Amino acid sequence: MSGRIARRFAELARAGRAGLITFVTAGDPDMETSEEIVASLPLMGADLIEIGVPFSDPMADGPAIQEANLRALGAGATLAGVIGLVRRLRARDDHTPVVLMGYYNPILAFGVEAFVEEAAAAGIDGLIVVDLPPEEDAELRRPAKARGLDIIRLATPTTDDARLPKVLDGASGFLYHVAVAGITGTRSAAEETVERAVARLKRATDLPVAVGFGIKTPEDAAALARHADAVVVGSALVREVAAALDDGGDPVARVSALAKRLADAVHAAREEGAEGR
Repeated sequence: MSGRIARRFAELARAGRAGLITFVTAGDPDMETSEEIVASLPLMGADLIEIGVPFSDPMADGPAIQEANLRALGAGATLAGVIGLVRRLRARDDHTPVVLMGYYNPILAFGVEAFVEEAAAAGIDGLIVVDLPPEEDAELRRPAKARGLDIIRLATPTTDDARLPKVLDGASGFLYHVAVAGITGTRSAAEETVERAVARLKRATDLPVAVGFGIKTPEDAAALARHADAVVVGSALVREVAAALDDGGDPVARVSALAKRLADAVHAAREEGAEGR
């Protein structure tokens, strides 16, 4: 299995546990602090890191991540700056997979070929572009694939059996199951619903299935980790940045502490689930 993402999921499978994917917005509250936050996440137990590229109109994101985008943009964050952050991260950590999540407009403005070239050279492993449907992503997917970048697709609660093959066609890395309809960080995901959804997706693909949206606490994450290959937590971590700014605390320490609790819960979930049966 080639690539950091594939290797990490293979390691998780051999260990018999789910992974934790942590999401934070690059440049929030500023690039220096953001870089320290990102660097701390693997040390706290994060298995993959998802980095949000700041954008002025993040339509899939709820209030917490929208506000993080505005803080980052206000502090001068750019797509080039995000790539630079990952390049510096690779000097500290050459093993943890890094996925950029964002919207297509910044990539298009940067230039698709130039972006793919620089992203791959910086050590980025995969891309989630939430507003670029499978029917329209060939202009990004083809050069990305040529440079070893995974294109990670989203499956939602409304992705039916007729739509699913199109979502899976050309997908790589892992499949991201959106556990609840709507924007990030609002409604909570029901374990029984996610269990059924993950089982259905696994019948259709050999890709690992990660579940995100609506996961707010270590207990939420542990419940879903019993069924998915990985759990994605974003808004809860981003809220820790905002809380630290509000009360004069340390954003790095606040995010790190929650990431540690989440990782511990996710990594122990299947063992605890087996004991409870």
